[in-house]
Amino acid sequence: MNLKKKKELAAKTFKVGKERISFVKSSLKEISEAITKNDLKELKQEGAIIVQNKKGKKKNLNKKARRSTGNIRKKVNTRKRDYVIMTRKLRKYVADLKKQGTLTREEIKEIRKKIRNKQFKSKANLKQYVGELKS
Repeated sequence: MNLKKKKELAAKTFKVGKERISFVKSSLKEISEAITKNDLKELKQEGAIIVQNKKGKKKNLNKKARRSTGNIRKKVNTRKRDYVIMTRKLRKYVADLKKQGTLTREEIKEIRKKIRNKQFKSKANLKQYVGELKS
């Protein structure tokens, strides 16, 4: 009698691989008559179906907690990232003003130096400075 499908159903029911399911030979007739998952659960409680233990090494669950010299990762420097974002934004704004022709070359050089030295906190701060230059 072929119990391949019963073994697959039992594996699915108990959430294990087919290799781990074994049937007791004396109760093969009862197993072949089992249709539902509940039938298989009852047979397991009776001892007709045995789920074998896992073979092989256990996985080390504390692998993430290990901290040796090669595994230490630095946190990304957010200060640098913020600087790069702000600098690009401000330089793009200055380039737009240059295209419009509202600033002289010397003013642009001076503004770019100040951007590099982090004198402007935001784009609004730069706009305010440019407004003061014009007036």
